[in-house]
Amino acid sequence: MGKRIPQDKKFISGISIIDIAEEGKGVGKQDELVFFIERAIPGDVVNVELQRKKKNFVEGKVSEVVEASPYRVDPFCSHFGICGGCKWQHMTYDAQLKFKQQSVANALTRIGKVDVSSMEPILGSEQKTYYRNKLEYTFSNKRWLTNLDEAAEVNTMDALGFHVPGRFDKILAIDHCYLQQDPSNALRNNIYAFASQNGISFYDLKQHEGALRNLIIRTSSTGEVMVIVVFAYPEEGQVEQLMDYIHAEWPHITSLLYIINQKRNDTIFDQEIHVFQGRDFIYEEMEGLKFKVGPKSFYQTNSAQAYELYKITREFAELEGHELVYDLYTGAGTIANFVARSVREVIGVEYVPSAIEDAKINSSINQIANTKFFAGDMKDVLTSEFIALHGKPDVVITDPPRAGMHADVVQRILEMESAKVVYVSCNAATQARDLEMLQSKYEVVRIKPVDMFPHTQHVENVVLLRLK
Repeated sequence: MGKRIPQDKKFISGISIIDIAEEGKGVGKQDELVFFIERAIPGDVVNVELQRKKKNFVEGKVSEVVEASPYRVDPFCSHFGICGGCKWQHMTYDAQLKFKQQSVANALTRIGKVDVSSMEPILGSEQKTYYRNKLEYTFSNKRWLTNLDEAAEVNTMDALGFHVPGRFDKILAIDHCYLQQDPSNALRNNIYAFASQNGISFYDLKQHEGALRNLIIRTSSTGEVMVIVVFAYPEEGQVEQLMDYIHAEWPHITSLLYIINQKRNDTIFDQEIHVFQGRDFIYEEMEGLKFKVGPKSFYQTNSAQAYELYKITREFAELEGHELVYDLYTGAGTIANFVARSVREVIGVEYVPSAIEDAKINSSINQIANTKFFAGDMKDVLTSEFIALHGKPDVVITDPPRAGMHADVVQRILEMESAKVVYVSCNAATQARDLEMLQSKYEVVRIKPVDMFPHTQHVENVVLLRLK
């Protein structure tokens, strides 16, 4: 039996970090115990503050770096370590790519029993900061006080920023965020200042009262900007007061919208959108194609790298022009419309009806006539009758959510016996699970990870399967 940590012990010294876990924590071992440590990097030797003890593992955070890993760098953001985003800023970008590639390979071999000898080098992101096209901030009267706040003698508990990890009711006030291009930071900071100076109340996440609730900013590669202000219980005249201010300060905003959301949760999908100025959408553009992005639309949050991801997907599909393609989990039809010019027909299927409407609109505005889109639960839509009606696909492209594909959907793909399946995934573990089932009839011939989110542990992966 290995040594156990005494219950009252809070710190452990000299843990060597030997690996990195799926969720991005450093992994160390001591006396048969495994340590998962926030902000630790392979190559570090660290002292650890313990946070949670289980039978065979311990979770903690770095209290001191005794010996720094060669991969360690100074984080560039003043909010690093408190904010829940960009958790790998303290690691060189080359190291991030190395560990992402390793993480995909580990999942595919361990869970999927996949031979990864065909894996190609991960595609890094050219933009490492300001790469997101959408951010959502929260207004709150429950500010998370930091040492910087205390040093500056901040005398307000109002905040506009991000949720502190593990605390639904506490918001970290953000000064400068490196995730989204201008005018994102100026919009957030000036709206915060205006609301504070004019007595517009911030939302109380426990009592469910207050005027201002959320701020959503979408930017696009075309330079267009959408701003959505979500109010809860504004006083008379406050909506017009704030929206007039935003319009006067940023008259070139393409789409200035607001919502009155008095539900207990922040989701806006069931809420009425009010147009204050401009259009109710912005345009994204990719390879001459225009994509209409509304306040409720899904669009990949890294526009430039999404283009690279879709190019890889198209290349893996080896299209010659005659193919019938099924695009499963099509979302707003981005991949379907992107490959439509290279094939005979694309059939797109998606669970969310509003996304399917977006997909149809995106075909229409690009004069694409060889796409058809259907809304419904994938396992219910993709039946033998559906396939008999629309034809057996030559290529299946599938880009499911993090949970992967339902077992019935995997079974249907096996029954269809398409010549090729291109599987795009944001979760290598669930992709690996599905690949293990698909390998009864398919062989994995190409694998290419793509980094969509620098400074995070998240990674996309594209796999080409060919019918045996």
